[in-house]
Amino acid sequence: MTDDATADCCAGAPREGGRRRGRQAEAELNDQRVLEAARDVFACEGADAPVSAVAKRAGVGMGSLYRRYGSKVELIQHLCQLSMEQAVLAAEEALASTEDPWAAFVEFVHRCVRARYGALSPVAGTIPVSEAMDRTYRRSRELLQELVQRTQAEGGLRPDVNTVDISRLIELFGRSFGSRCRNTADEQVQLRLLALALAGLRVTDGDPLPGPKPSLEDYENRWYLS
Repeated sequence: MTDDATADCCAGAPREGGRRRGRQAEAELNDQRVLEAARDVFACEGADAPVSAVAKRAGVGMGSLYRRYGSKVELIQHLCQLSMEQAVLAAEEALASTEDPWAAFVEFVHRCVRARYGALSPVAGTIPVSEAMDRTYRRSRELLQELVQRTQAEGGLRPDVNTVDISRLIELFGRSFGSRCRNTADEQVQLRLLALALAGLRVTDGDPLPGPKPSLEDYENRWYLS
């Protein structure tokens, strides 16, 4: 190879590497758009929503979407897995926090709501639960149980609530927080309502909560196909 050819080859290498990095960055951006769009669409319309609605909202072609996710079920499972992983991380960091247990608990709830944990609850019972989903959920359940018990013992969380109460509360706010597929209250209004809900979880001399504590078995069974 001549010196000129060598120079041309070496000069082309960085440009080719730059193009690969550019394509990778574009693919990652498209994937993020798909995930955000899918969370909105499936949260509002359930698992029956067409994948074409996800692609349209994300601004990507159907081919691009299916190259990344082989089926709608695979896409929803991936979303659920990511959501639970975020909840696990939030719980681990709350438990590791050295600040006031109540403040750590409140931050955990806020993080889960901002991450829209539970936004996919409308698809419960419509898709198979993968082994990874089941494993991650059980880890998140153990951590939440530990966090609730610690906050009840040291942080002033009222004793007549359980992990299902907290999970349902997070789902309620997480489904609509930041959603773009339907009209929702302003985020500041939602945060205000969330603060009111959290205040109601503090130990009080008032009346106990109505009815029995919600069943963990019922909460979990809704995800498994009958």
